[in-house]
Amino acid sequence: MRPTHVLFVGASGSVGRYAVREGVTQGYRVRALVRDKSHECFGPNVEICEGDLKNAGDMRRALDGIDGIVFTMGANGGPTLNEDVDHGAVKNALDALDGCRARIALMTAIGLAADMDTEYNRTTQAHDWKRRSERLVRASGNEYTIVRPGWFDMEGDDEHHIRFQQDQRHVCTGPDDSAIARRQIAQTLVAALGCEEANRKTFNLVDELGQPQSDAELVPMFAALEADPQDGSLDGYDDPDNFPLHAQPKRVREELEHVEAMAHAAETTAHARH
Repeated sequence: MRPTHVLFVGASGSVGRYAVREGVTQGYRVRALVRDKSHECFGPNVEICEGDLKNAGDMRRALDGIDGIVFTMGANGGPTLNEDVDHGAVKNALDALDGCRARIALMTAIGLAADMDTEYNRTTQAHDWKRRSERLVRASGNEYTIVRPGWFDMEGDDEHHIRFQQDQRHVCTGPDDSAIARRQIAQTLVAALGCEEANRKTFNLVDELGQPQSDAELVPMFAALEADPQDGSLDGYDDPDNFPLHAQPKRVREELEHVEAMAHAAETTAHARH
């Protein structure tokens, strides 16, 4: 489904600001969730909702009347902050939806599945919590697109051609082979919202030599991607089996079960109406 009223979570961030502008350009009714509205100015066509994405009540208020969500938040902190922001924002949003449907575009990170056993991830658990947030989205029964961008704004001067990758077992070496412009991350996330070909797709996003594409030119690129498996693993296409569900913390497994139960109840209700 193509949403009409879209909430941008992480709207005041470096990618979120571009995404909000892109949402307005694409004709959506846009609501931006920010911590302090006195510090924000998105223009007259953006509804600003003040609240904390870590607060379930604030998220419930922000989602009132919403049928689309773009997540661009990122903690870049330690394990607790990464859990509260990267995973917590998705958990709070799905809890607030309580089975209601919304089209979701989620930004995580390149190398998410391959780079689990690194000093960076062992220290921050950043990839752990982003990967868990992806699983919540897949378990929710909502239509979704998950975008794993490369290093922000570190592409070459002549590298503006968007490329989608699904080789999730490849370990990225750095911005030399995995960079993307923030504005093009925003373009891809918002373009995916209204594109059926982007549904249930997870992919890396990078730039390569060449000129940027229009939204229309992204549609066949979305169509060419493989959809995520529906085998109960809740992982993305080509994700290695290196993060087993049974080994996750109890609270993570319980939240997944809760989200799956809400999705099942919503599906049962929809079938009964028909």
